[in-house]
Amino acid sequence: MKIFNTPNNSITGFILLGFPCAREGQVLLFVLFSIVYLLTLMGNGSIICAVRWDQRLHTPMYILLANFSFLEIWYVTSTVPNMLANFLSETKVISFSGCFLQFYFFFSLGSTECFFLAVMAFDRYLAICRPLHYPTIMTGHLCTNLVASCWILGFLWFLIPIIIISQMSFCGTKIIDHFLCDPGPLLALTCTRDPVIELTSSTLSSLLLFIPFLFIMASYTLVLRAVLKVPSAAGRRKAFSTCGSHLAVVSLFYGSVMVMYVSPTSEHEAGMQKIVTLFYSVVTPLINPVIYSLRNKDMKHAMKKLHMKSKLKESQIFGYISCE
Repeated sequence: MKIFNTPNNSITGFILLGFPCAREGQVLLFVLFSIVYLLTLMGNGSIICAVRWDQRLHTPMYILLANFSFLEIWYVTSTVPNMLANFLSETKVISFSGCFLQFYFFFSLGSTECFFLAVMAFDRYLAICRPLHYPTIMTGHLCTNLVASCWILGFLWFLIPIIIISQMSFCGTKIIDHFLCDPGPLLALTCTRDPVIELTSSTLSSLLLFIPFLFIMASYTLVLRAVLKVPSAAGRRKAFSTCGSHLAVVSLFYGSVMVMYVSPTSEHEAGMQKIVTLFYSVVTPLINPVIYSLRNKDMKHAMKKLHMKSKLKESQIFGYISCE
């Protein structure tokens, strides 16, 4: 049974304008975003492999990081492949079902990311403020339950509003001046504006952002207070280094997302929508592996081991071929 059925008396597809420019510009954008997409997959995939193969990283902190990287891969995959196809497409058409499936997965994965960032802040709070009780509280069982809860909550948060919006009638122009199916441009295409749906969508977005954000800020306030009590400068630097990467990722993600979804998206110009959405949906998944790798000694060491292992395998394969 289809979740997103095409409503009666409405259009059956949409045109995603993306980034309108000459054909040469479209090809250039295709090459640029293809490189960004591949680098994002490689960076986040490297973190997953490093955590998987390095026994020292089999701790809740790095297990959460590996799951976060796995999430980032799917988050960027929910938008970029379709964007790349549109760069080379003459019509830039996306089907009604395809549009709402992208809408659902993009927002569900984004919601899951908000919950993951909160759980990672909670893990850092326990490690720094409750170090003696950390091993007994943050067990493998609890870590697994927290990861599962993030995915389940993320994929349920916007389900009902998205289904309701998909059942509304769309008429008039079918052009969406965006590179993905976003609620603002979609609601603007409905035959009759529904203030209740718009208010519900805005309220859910605000709750999703502010509840985890306030939880993260409260966690790091307690962490900062605990770190400032550490007598040695080396201990303070180590604690700040451990938390710094996560705070940087939180700042990048929340700083851009709040610009878009705290207020109704229809209030923003199309160009601003695209730039801000591009930043948190494409740029941050690319930057995050760099932030975590550069600011964490254990992760840098694991990355070096992974690189050496891959080079060793390459030399073994070439050696085998030369012997043949």
